[in-house]
Amino acid sequence: MDNVSGLLSDAIAADPTRPQLTFYDDRTGERTELSGATLANWVAKTANLLVDGLGLGPGDRSLVLLPQHSQTAAVLLGCWSAGLAGVLTCPPTGGTGPVAEVAFVAAARAGEVDTGDRYALGLHPLGLPLREVPPGYLDFSVEVRAFGDRFGGVRVREQAALCADATRRAAELGIGAGDRVLVDAAGHPDPVDWLLAPLAAKATTVLCGHLDPARLSARVATERVTRVLNQSGP
Repeated sequence: MDNVSGLLSDAIAADPTRPQLTFYDDRTGERTELSGATLANWVAKTANLLVDGLGLGPGDRSLVLLPQHSQTAAVLLGCWSAGLAGVLTCPPTGGTGPVAEVAFVAAARAGEVDTGDRYALGLHPLGLPLREVPPGYLDFSVEVRAFGDRFGGVRVREQAALCADATRRAAELGIGAGDRVLVDAAGHPDPVDWLLAPLAAKATTVLCGHLDPARLSARVATERVTRVLNQSGP
């Protein structure tokens, strides 16, 4: 597979209705579950926002300042699907000119970014609008809903190296087809690990933010987890 959009399509093809990404935050009590079809719809909406809404595409850059989260998965996969070159995950460190043409930023970090078109995310489990949109930003959860559930953009062919990295990491982490992988977000911050590697292996993911070790055994049983990736490794 030479593009991220293909990784997602192949991963959900067997059963788009099964849970593809389940997100927990043990600090807030959040649990959000996205089927393959629902995740693909949000990815398509994001890609359409970038391409049809902003006129972006291959060669353009995105800045993503978001924690590991179900909405972050949709944003990252949408950026890759639209062919944006370089999904950056850190704020500008100096220099001249914009670091990216578009930025997706957690509302709490809005003051760190002053570049390109900017979208703030409140990361509400139900995708509700922000109560207060930071100055200079648009509310991602509101804006993205106006775009279509299917992305008809040009097929991206410049992501072979990224897809190869995802396949390699899946093998290194011991993720196989059909696995239900629990990922401790604190131990695996790289989206290649928590997002792309399971897709490359045709596995599904239980992503846990602020994982409470006391809840691990029960969660493994409840979610029928077959593989655990925690802070100490696979």
